[in-house]
Amino acid sequence: MKTLDDLLAEGVSGRRVLVRADLNVPLDGDKITDDGRVRASVPTIKKLVDAGARVLVAAHLGRPKGGPDPKFSLAPVARRLGELLGQPVELGAQTAGDGSVVLLENIRFDPRETSKDEAERGALADELAAKADAFVSDGFGVVHRKQASVYDVAQRLPHYAGGLVLAEVQVLHKLTEDLQRPYVVVLGGAKVSDKLGVIANLLTKVDRLLIGGGMAYTFLKAQGHEVGQSLLQEDQIEQVLGFLEQARERGVELVLPVDFLAATGFSADAEFDVVPFDAIPADRECLDIGPKTRELFAAKLADARTVFWNGPMGVFEFEAFSGGTRAVAEALVASDAFTVVGGGDSAAAVRALGLPEDGFSHISTGGGASLEFLEGKELPGVSVLEG
Repeated sequence: MKTLDDLLAEGVSGRRVLVRADLNVPLDGDKITDDGRVRASVPTIKKLVDAGARVLVAAHLGRPKGGPDPKFSLAPVARRLGELLGQPVELGAQTAGDGSVVLLENIRFDPRETSKDEAERGALADELAAKADAFVSDGFGVVHRKQASVYDVAQRLPHYAGGLVLAEVQVLHKLTEDLQRPYVVVLGGAKVSDKLGVIANLLTKVDRLLIGGGMAYTFLKAQGHEVGQSLLQEDQIEQVLGFLEQARERGVELVLPVDFLAATGFSADAEFDVVPFDAIPADRECLDIGPKTRELFAAKLADARTVFWNGPMGVFEFEAFSGGTRAVAEALVASDAFTVVGGGDSAAAVRALGLPEDGFSHISTGGGASLEFLEGKELPGVSVLEG
């Protein structure tokens, strides 16, 4: 796999370089609420700019329905990227002079980007390739997608892995081929169904699996416990029973919460009580793991040598229900293990809770891509760079 350093060694002054970045940031109107992905894209772009390249950046934002939509415009991202680079970033379709940066408007405004038809994607990739002399893949958050600006364009131009993609791939290999034990995985988030494949695969690899967040209630229900009004996926109970059996057979320690914050409703100011896992009131909704679980999870992480964490432990956006997620994050910061935060809501939580990003070995920029890799799936946007 050729890298950004290889491209820089070849010389890029005056050359047009297309960079596929992941700038899919959360917005409130036209305000970016978490610019982590924009900041993560800066090092690769800056190196190219400083070397005199004419940089054209392709990225997406949200899921526009097959055409331009002002609420998914990358205009706020262009402004923020310009601030971080210390130079103007034009939102448009033409490259400018040496050392310039142009951000293409949301690539998903063109339905060919995500088309299942190879010829349609190829036509868009041809148009993108005509604008550039080289392609740098630096959007790890999209490498699990076979899309025109991720996969097809790499087949049409000399292609290189950007610093971000390279770092992510190295970390994921460390989690699968070069890991130190005990290997502990913490999974949270809303739905078991989102993580079926990754749980099945991890049960063949981990020493300990900690389950929190909305997923935990389906596990508890599978064991016959009342979960009240808490998030529950009834249709996943059989699958979860299979996981529990598989963990027993393989000697994997599967750890579930022992207490919760049971709230009167889903709101930031809802009243709540701390209740044991086997005494959740039928009329309450659990919104976070309780204090005993926070201590238990911290203890189960204390001796780990490798940790992967994906998914919050509760509704961290509500201050009263952010303590569980904070406790897990702080346990990782205090750990001597190789600690990886698996992107998505977990990475957003680290920043929202004001925790030091350098307290973790690695914070991934691609939740879905990380999970698919750990599930054992091939990532098309990575495999195409190896060709």
